[in-house]
Amino acid sequence: MDDQQIVDLYWARAKNAISETAYKYGRYCHYIAYNILRNNEDSEECVNDTYLKAWDIIPPQRPDKLSTFLGKITRNFALDRYKYYRREKRGGGQMPLVIDELAECVSAADNTNHIIDDMVLVDCINRFLTALPAETRKIFMRRYWYFSPIKEIANDFSISESNVKMTLSRARNKLKQLLEKEGFEL
Repeated sequence: MDDQQIVDLYWARAKNAISETAYKYGRYCHYIAYNILRNNEDSEECVNDTYLKAWDIIPPQRPDKLSTFLGKITRNFALDRYKYYRREKRGGGQMPLVIDELAECVSAADNTNHIIDDMVLVDCINRFLTALPAETRKIFMRRYWYFSPIKEIANDFSISESNVKMTLSRARNKLKQLLEKEGFEL
């Protein structure tokens, strides 16, 4: 079933909308949550919360790309759960590593005082991503959006782990230079 048909099921409030979503995107959503949480049970809860949130949001929204829509919801639930566990002194997953890697490029969210600054930052990062070569962009997104481990990225792209690390390092340096050029304090 294609995405438009699944969205139509949500709009019709058909009971099988969630089961069709789970069939098509369950593994994708679980992958996103698991890379952040590194726990199957918590990841499954995030995925189930994603289905419920999609049911609540569609309608009135009609997402153009259902995978991105669901992925973003799943990622936000997983990040919220990660923050909760972090407060409770329980951790894990790829989050600490990814945050440390990006710390030199992007200032902490607490230092950003205005929504407009966030919008300018998002625009700047989007321009940065668009300018990257396709493979570098995919590697960058796998690491910093999906929180994929370096080893997994290397296997999927058939390159060495050191090559992945170097690609990410160079991309982060380019991002840092762009952000400095645009006037962001790092």
